[in-house]
Amino acid sequence: LAHPKRLEAIERLREGEMSVTDLAEALEISQPNLSQHLTLMRQKGIVTTRREGLNVHYRLASPKIVKACDLMREVLVEHLEAGAALARG
Repeated sequence: LAHPKRLEAIERLREGEMSVTDLAEALEISQPNLSQHLTLMRQKGIVTTRREGLNVHYRLASPKIVKACDLMREVLVEHLEAGAALARG
């Protein structure tokens, strides 16, 4: 999840299933680049796929992934706010 485009993909997929084509368009990256990210995320159990003809659709493997991302975001925000408070003195 360290790559920003993977996090963006998760944000988009939290709204529901998307095709690779639609997701690549939404993230403004090439399909081959996105496919590399999605393959890694599928191997790690973050997303699942459904094939429909020539199209591959992705969705989050579990709603808990959204919760985990939200918790990580909260921790990062708290960490940044604490750092800013220290910098102010």
